[in-house]
Amino acid sequence: MSETTHIQLDNLQVIYKKPDALTDTPMRYCPGCTHGIAHRLVAEVIDELGIKHRTITIASVGCSVYAYEYFDTDAIQAAHGRAPAVATGIKRVRPDNIVFTYQGDGDLAAIGLAEVLHAASRAENITVIFINNAVFGMTQGQMAPTTLLGQKTTTTPTGRSVERGGHPINICEMMTCIPGVAYLARETMAAPKYVNRAKRSIKRAFEAQIRGLGFSLVELVSSCPTWWGLRPLEALKHIEEKMLPQYPLKVFVDKVSGAGEGGEGNA
Repeated sequence: MSETTHIQLDNLQVIYKKPDALTDTPMRYCPGCTHGIAHRLVAEVIDELGIKHRTITIASVGCSVYAYEYFDTDAIQAAHGRAPAVATGIKRVRPDNIVFTYQGDGDLAAIGLAEVLHAASRAENITVIFINNAVFGMTQGQMAPTTLLGQKTTTTPTGRSVERGGHPINICEMMTCIPGVAYLARETMAAPKYVNRAKRSIKRAFEAQIRGLGFSLVELVSSCPTWWGLRPLEALKHIEEKMLPQYPLKVFVDKVSGAGEGGEGNA
């Protein structure tokens, strides 16, 4: 390498790097999966708030199980659906720690629905990051509570119907009326224009916990190209065209800024 090249490299300014709150472990998610973006946003928020040394990650069951490998924090693996209960126990014993769960829709909205609803009703001072990709991703693409009507899965090969599978469950709308909720938002990472907004909501959710305001949850409408049977870019387009009409982006509750319910309105 020439001397001139060395000088040019020495003068470069680093403007983009891996967050300190992420480990060096290579991520094993499928191409086009937005779990990786969600991980980065959470890690950036942890770094910016300076809370890495006291943060505890609760990994759930599903593709989200890998969270404890990727976040450079203390971490615990919870049984299927029980992440909010585990987080509750840790937070009550260690109230100075920042405790968050990372859960998919199969874990949170199916077997774990009661856990998250009761944690919110008790105003547990924890934060939940909820990945909604409308399918059970890790276990071969079965219908989830969030699967869209008409969506084909391995257990609804002709498409989900109301008669056999019921209606999709909108978690945020369900939780809006719970007084113990301090921050509640639905975001996505389907395009660059949404990413900064998603990060802002994740930061607000952690700030709610830091300030002791109660329960906080951010739903991230995400992609699963593998089990949707779509290419990565097609999956992102599917989010905007098919998922967001069912799951509109909105800040439902924001006690961090004092705005109350519906603090920032629709996307």
